[in-house]
Amino acid sequence: MDKSPKKFKSSPKRYHPKGMTILYEDHDIIVVDKVSGLLTVSNDKEQTHTAYYLLNDYVRKGNPKSRLQVFIVHRLDKETSGILVFAKSEKAKRFLQDEWKNFKKKYVAVVHGSMPEKNGVITSYLVENSALKMYSVTNPDKGQFAKTGYRVVRESSAYNLLEVDLFTGRKNQIRVHLADQGCPVVGDKKYGEKAPGIKRLALHAASLTLKHPFTKEEMTFESKVPPYFNYLMRNAPDPNLTPPAP
Repeated sequence: MDKSPKKFKSSPKRYHPKGMTILYEDHDIIVVDKVSGLLTVSNDKEQTHTAYYLLNDYVRKGNPKSRLQVFIVHRLDKETSGILVFAKSEKAKRFLQDEWKNFKKKYVAVVHGSMPEKNGVITSYLVENSALKMYSVTNPDKGQFAKTGYRVVRESSAYNLLEVDLFTGRKNQIRVHLADQGCPVVGDKKYGEKAPGIKRLALHAASLTLKHPFTKEEMTFESKVPPYFNYLMRNAPDPNLTPPAP
C-alpha cells in the first residue's frame, strides 16, 4: 500500500478559527495551538465558542450542509493553553486514542513555592467527588492510576517553572498532583489559591509526539512557552508592572 502523503489544501485563511493557530493539517489529522480561555468541547454554559465547534466550521469552509467534521481525540482544560490534536475520521480517532498512552506529552507549568525535589515522579489514584473535583487516594480500588513526572527548570523567590511529563491522562491530573506537593499551579482557583493580579492558569501543553494514523510516521509538534510564564518568573508578584497578554 502506498503510504506517501497525499497533497492537501487547507481551508482559506478567512475560515481559520480565532483562538487557535493551526500547526499542522492533512487528510487525517489537524493539530492546533489553543489559547487559554477556550473550551475544547461544549458544556452547559457554552456551545459554540469551543475548539471543536470552530474547527468543524473551519473544515466545512462555512458550509453548514457539509458532511466534513473533526473528531475529538483528547481534551485540554479551558484554562490550559497549548497543543490539541483532532482526527478527521472515526478510523483516525480510534487509532490515536488506542495509541494515546504510548505518545509523549510534555507540559510547562509555573507553580507556587518550591517543589520538594528538583525532579521526581508523582503517583496516586484519582477520584472525582460530587462537586466534580478530583482528589488523590492511595487505594487502587477507589480510583484511576495517575502518574506525572516533573523537572524544575527555573526558580524564583515565589515560583518554580516546571517541565512536566504526562504519563497517564486523567482529568486535572497535573493540577491535582502538583497541589498534592504543596505547589499548586499559579492561577489554579480550583486546586490552589486565588492570587491577586494573576491573569490565567499557568499550565501549557508544550510538546506532543505521536504516530500518524495513516503513515505511522512519528511526528513531534511544539508550542512556545507563553511569554506570561517568563514574566511571572521574573517579576512575581509585582502588581505595579503590566504583564504581557496571557
